[in-house]
Amino acid sequence: MKIKHLVALSATAVALLSLSGAAQAENHCSKETLKGAYGFTGHGQILGLLDSNNALHPFASPLTLDDVALIKFDGRGNYSRTDYGVINGLPKGGQTTFNPYQTGTYTVNSDCTGTMSVIYTAGGPVPAGTETDLQIVIAQDGTLIESVVSRAIGTGGSTPDGIMCPPNCQQGVQEQFEGKKVEVYGFR
Repeated sequence: MKIKHLVALSATAVALLSLSGAAQAENHCSKETLKGAYGFTGHGQILGLLDSNNALHPFASPLTLDDVALIKFDGRGNYSRTDYGVINGLPKGGQTTFNPYQTGTYTVNSDCTGTMSVIYTAGGPVPAGTETDLQIVIAQDGTLIESVVSRAIGTGGSTPDGIMCPPNCQQGVQEQFEGKKVEVYGFR
C-alpha cells in the first residue's frame, strides 16, 4: 500500500514540476528570441492623414498596401530589412527591385510582446526618414511574429478636406505583417 502512495506521490510531483516548467516557458522571450532571418508578408491600407490631435482625415479612397520582406535579426535589438511593396498596384516609391536601404530596432518583453521600428535610409526609392512602428507578438517558440502598424511617418500629401501633410507627418494606417523564421536560409 505504501508503494502505491509513493508512486502516486512521485507522479504528482513530476506533474507539478512539468506544469511549473510550462508556466515558466510561457514567459521566456527576450531580444535573443529573434535571431536570424524571417520572411514577412504584409497587407493593409493607408486610410488618410492624422492631424496634431491624432484625428484621421481620410483620403477619398484608401490606398491598398501589399509587401514582402526579409528581416535579419541580430538577437541584440537591431535588424536589417529588404522589401518589395506595392501601393494600389504600383511599386512603392517607384522601386523596380527589392529595397535593402532599411534598418531597424526592436524590443522584446518576457511575455513575448514587443515593438519594432523600421527606418528607411538614403539610397532607396522610399525617402530617407520614412518610419513605421509596429506592435509585435512572438509565437510558436520564436518562429512566428504577428504584428500591426502602430505609427507610420509618411513623406507628405493632402486629403480631400484640405489637410496638408509635410514630410514626416503621420499617416492613418491599418496594416498587419506576419513573419516566419527561415529555417534553411542560404541553402538551395
